[in-house]
Amino acid sequence: MRAKIILEAGVNHNGSIKKAIKMVDIAAKAKADYIKFQTFFAEDLVTQKASKASYQKKNTKKKESQYKMLKKLELSKNDHLKLIKYCKKKRIKFLSSPFSINSFNLLHKLGQKTIKIPSGEINNYPYLKHIGSFKKKIIISTGMSNLEEVIRAVKILNGAGTPKKNITVLHCNSEYPSPTKDLNLNSIFTLKKHLGLKIGYSDHSISKITPVIAVALGASIIEKHFTLNKNLSGPDHKTSLSTAEVFEMMQYIRETEKILGSYKKKPTKSESKNIKIVRKSIVAKNNIKKGDKFSKENLTTKRPALGISPMKWMKIINTIARKNYKKDDFI
Repeated sequence: MRAKIILEAGVNHNGSIKKAIKMVDIAAKAKADYIKFQTFFAEDLVTQKASKASYQKKNTKKKESQYKMLKKLELSKNDHLKLIKYCKKKRIKFLSSPFSINSFNLLHKLGQKTIKIPSGEINNYPYLKHIGSFKKKIIISTGMSNLEEVIRAVKILNGAGTPKKNITVLHCNSEYPSPTKDLNLNSIFTLKKHLGLKIGYSDHSISKITPVIAVALGASIIEKHFTLNKNLSGPDHKTSLSTAEVFEMMQYIRETEKILGSYKKKPTKSESKNIKIVRKSIVAKNNIKKGDKFSKENLTTKRPALGISPMKWMKIINTIARKNYKKDDFI
């Protein structure tokens, strides 16, 4: 199984379309399946006086409100059009997370067939109901939620009209960066068991190895933030992968998929040529005369596998030799 890779630019363009275009270039060069942005209008998303999350305060101006921070990070409709067009040129799929019904409507008008629902909207009933009614392909993150909340969100989307086969659920931890002890990748198995849907993983750890482990556990989609420069001002840069780390992660994931290989247990083409050399045959342990009875005293097993298989040992034991055998002769 080949996992789909979403490289998330998020708001790491800092509101600059030039930086956003550069990020498309990197994601395309890394051969990711999608580059993801965030579609929002600050007025719809947050109250004027809402405070920032602790990680946002740490990585941006502390006195600035969440509203003012987000306002500077908005992408306009024209920015979206430029990015969608450029993504087509670079042969990478454009994806975005809408943070309100209005921002979803913009993506719908722009022809987006797949929608990424962010973790913070998993309990937003009118939002989920509205998006579900359009029957699009949906990828939904589950940070900060329990199993019951995830099941409920899927039911709302499905009940509104979205077929279950169109829904992929991403396990996620919504701390930035996520502490290693809180990643709980075994939840991938829990979500598979209870939902019966495609399950992926959205990673907010600082590691480029965590997504690789998720792929080994069966994640069908990996989402990971990246940045042009970890030292840029903004809420997510310091917890995002650098360009070099993006390429390393991609290499590790694709190599892991090759290593995982097939579910069938059978000799591979590469090893089949070694069977006759490495396996053994029943041979004479010492000289055996015609008419002697074969026994464990005069038989043994040795390489190569050019004679009778040792699995037929009990059929040979106590039978009579029909000719003379020298030591190491195949029986």
